[in-house]
Amino acid sequence: MSETHNFVVLGASGAGLNIAHSFLRHIGPELKELGKVYHVYIVDSSSHFFWNTGSPRSLVSATLLPADKLFAPIADGFKSYDASLYTVIHGTAEFWDVGGRTITIKLADSENTQTLPYYTLVLATGTRTPSPATSLHGNYTISKAAIADLNTKLASATSVIVSGGGPTGVETAGEVGQFLNGSAGWFSYRPSNPKAKVTLITDADRLLPVLSKPRALKAETFLNMVGVDVVYNVKVLSSVNEADGKITLNLSNGEQWTADVHIPAWGTTPNSDYVPADLKNDRGYIKTNGTTLRADAAGSRVYVAGDVGDYSRGGFHNLYATIPTLVTNIKRDLHAAATSSEPDAKPEGPDRLFTPNNSETQAVPIGPRGVGAVNGWGLPSFLIWLFKGRNYMIGNIPVTVNGYNAPTP
Repeated sequence: MSETHNFVVLGASGAGLNIAHSFLRHIGPELKELGKVYHVYIVDSSSHFFWNTGSPRSLVSATLLPADKLFAPIADGFKSYDASLYTVIHGTAEFWDVGGRTITIKLADSENTQTLPYYTLVLATGTRTPSPATSLHGNYTISKAAIADLNTKLASATSVIVSGGGPTGVETAGEVGQFLNGSAGWFSYRPSNPKAKVTLITDADRLLPVLSKPRALKAETFLNMVGVDVVYNVKVLSSVNEADGKITLNLSNGEQWTADVHIPAWGTTPNSDYVPADLKNDRGYIKTNGTTLRADAAGSRVYVAGDVGDYSRGGFHNLYATIPTLVTNIKRDLHAAATSSEPDAKPEGPDRLFTPNNSETQAVPIGPRGVGAVNGWGLPSFLIWLFKGRNYMIGNIPVTVNGYNAPTP
């Protein structure tokens, strides 16, 4: 009986799911023909995948985009495979023994842990934003409750502050403004009858740093057209929940602002607490070979997928561009090991190399409008609404969970 090798994927985000499906569908069957048996483990702190791309609209109103439509059970996406080939574990990576090549997982809904030895390890644990309404903070139920809470508060809000000048902050402020204030009519730059004071604050001197300055200025104009004011060079230092339900923000300029609702949408933190300090940079991102996407310092057959790696610039176009490189190099490494007496044998020939796309590429819906570019070429506002702003691409949820777009290495 052949020894079973564990192929462990930490994180069931888009990156982790794509790699798991690629292995089960393509790489694993080829290795089986070489006499090698693998079992895939998919580990995530949430039992459901979260399409947080749609959260700016969903957190505003359940009528516009019900939160239920943003979540899908991870396990359901793997039912087409032989159940003996994979295990989905609902739990959180707690400790990584690099030398012993094991991962200890704190299982959800219990005090138990499980230690998994691995032959191959994919680190795809991603990042989190300050609010569980816009990223997972554990199980999906936490995010679902946070979205429902904002739905309730925004329904009667007359003052809202969104902090963060990146795409999440701009999209969220645009959705809030459109919902509460409507949009400016022809030949007007502000809504005629705004119902709420909506303010977007950023500690930068401009919005949307990936885009050009003219497009960033256009984003501010579009925000103004749904009744959103933009304040630059100001940072939220702390917040206090008042007895009347309002929230007071202490700002870097020494002022205090009070609002019915505050939505923090700035910055991200890598989900890398389980990673030894010497394998992370000073910001907590996992050190990665930026061309092969291996974690070279962690030993053989360890790979970093998605935003938790120090090579990532974020954004879908960069994330999904990494997957073909990863699955190709995983296949090369495992084929080399399968056909050699040396378990850490190196594959022959050149690796597939990842080249980041550093061009101006981003699409940001802002209410009924939007700004964006692809490879430096500006996109018309109506195209951004059509392809993203119309329904925030929720049709990609089953595609991702079921691995329909998982590449062939």
